[in-house]
Amino acid sequence: MKLYSRITGTGSFLPPRRLSNADLVAELAANGVETSDDWIVERTGIRARHFAAADVCCSDLALQACTHALQAAGVVAADIDLIIVATSTPDMVFPSTACILQHKLGASGGAAFDVQAVCSGFVYAVSIADALIQNGSAGKALVVGAEIFSRILDFSDRTTCVLFGDGAGAVVLEASESPGVLATDLHADGKHVGILCVPGSVSGGKVVGEPLLKMDGQAVFKLAVGVLEQSARAVLEKAGKATTDIDWLIPHQANIRIMQSTAKRLRLPFDRVIVTVDQHGNTSAASIPMALDSAVRSGKVKPGQLVLLEGVGGGFTWGSVLVTM
Repeated sequence: MKLYSRITGTGSFLPPRRLSNADLVAELAANGVETSDDWIVERTGIRARHFAAADVCCSDLALQACTHALQAAGVVAADIDLIIVATSTPDMVFPSTACILQHKLGASGGAAFDVQAVCSGFVYAVSIADALIQNGSAGKALVVGAEIFSRILDFSDRTTCVLFGDGAGAVVLEASESPGVLATDLHADGKHVGILCVPGSVSGGKVVGEPLLKMDGQAVFKLAVGVLEQSARAVLEKAGKATTDIDWLIPHQANIRIMQSTAKRLRLPFDRVIVTVDQHGNTSAASIPMALDSAVRSGKVKPGQLVLLEGVGGGFTWGSVLVTM
């Protein structure tokens, strides 16, 4: 009997501290950085973001999202035999945030590891979990995207610090006799490493380099729109589907203009694109599962519908996953 994987539960979590554009503008102005709500909304579509408290770790956000996903799936943590956390802001250098999360969940014994593909991380993680379930290595997996990007932002750079927020999203992926994940498509091109990066590291107990986010926005935009279209068409071809078959597109919630351009290239009406970036900004690997959870819980995404998940991020990485809910 051939095994497949299906999403059986979704969950998400945003830290309580919410900063509207007006709140952030006021904080930045106090430090001599000028911007405005109109400037942010026009260029990004973002109206608010959430920042984690100083004593909160990435695994804490992940724990909340996973608890909601487990409840939705009707399973308990002890049932989970695989945990994959996609993050660029882990709790520590090692062990993995996934291992820390596993302990907090009380779900010991199964495999647990992190995936680092920045904003494409959740798509990468789902693809890996799907493969492990299909080959019989796991039966029930938690796939998580969790980030605390507020700690790697340069708040003197208005072109980047207004874009990002913190949060976590998770799905339960279970073995099934009927297809859920229909196809995946993953790519990377390291020659673009410099256009979106945090060029710092730890050596001898000190930070070496620059431990804050750097981005060439125009270069990222041009590359993102092209590769997202290519990946979407590739994953559809693998599954024997057409763009007209898509019920919902759930892209990485980076920038409303990138999402609009991608939908236009795919000739997909924008009212079939799930948009949550206005409420939480760019939450990197957390954005796709958070948007999926929002769409499921609001009743937009329904069982049996065809959903295209796709992300693009630093590395440069990109990819897509086509699922039947």
